Amino acid sequence: MTATARAVSVSYTIPSLPAGWELSEEIMPESPVHDAIVKLLVALLDAWAVRRGLTAVFRNLAVRWDEDLPAVGVDPDVCVVAPPPPPGIRSLQTWLPGHETPELAVEVVSETNPRKDYLVAPDKYAASGIAELWIFDPLLAGPAGHGGPYILQIWQRDDAGGFGRVYAGPGPARTRALDAWVVVDGQRLRIGDHEDGRGPWLTGEEAERAAKEAALAAKEAERAAKEAALARVTELEAELRRR
Repeated sequence: MTATARAVSVSYTIPSLPAGWELSEEIMPESPVHDAIVKLLVALLDAWAVRRGLTAVFRNLAVRWDEDLPAVGVDPDVCVVAPPPPPGIRSLQTWLPGHETPELAVEVVSETNPRKDYLVAPDKYAASGIAELWIFDPLLAGPAGHGGPYILQIWQRDDAGGFGRVYAGPGPARTRALDAWVVVDGQRLRIGDHEDGRGPWLTGEEAERAAKEAALAAKEAERAAKEAALARVTELEAELRRR
């Protein structure tokens, strides 16, 4: 008799402020791959935030949630905050007026410390109150435990306040925070309106370039139509002369 492999869901409770969750003051260098991923995400989300209004996108903005332990927090690679906090802040302190907990945070797994993003980050974000977390591991550098490594994980807060993983795999995956789809594109993340990649979101630069290309194409089509009309007129005139 052989056992049949099956998946089960595990829920557990964590303390909200365990030791070792203090934010480091040291600035860690980012690899070129990590930097390119984050830059593209910020550009995509910035363009979306402009369309949406009253939303701000931040890179490496510390999020702190306990006034008695202000050193404890998370430092997401990217986060989305609505409404925007006061201008010029260095960290979100969610016990202060106008410092809202982010709707979305994104962590790109570091090759140098992948266990942090896999094993520590979900617990910290669960305690922080953040509504949704993406963990992107383009190089599959994470640990093999618990079924991993995974290219993409989506963690979300449920109606009861619990925080759980709702997706782990190659993508695409639904993001409730953006009401869209997260699509893995090689070593990058893109966002779109459809699971199959249709309706991809564009950065501001991409949208501007697309508008220019569309305008040039329209001019070229207009020029071609005029040339075709003139050619037809010439053809008709020649036919009249032959009669």
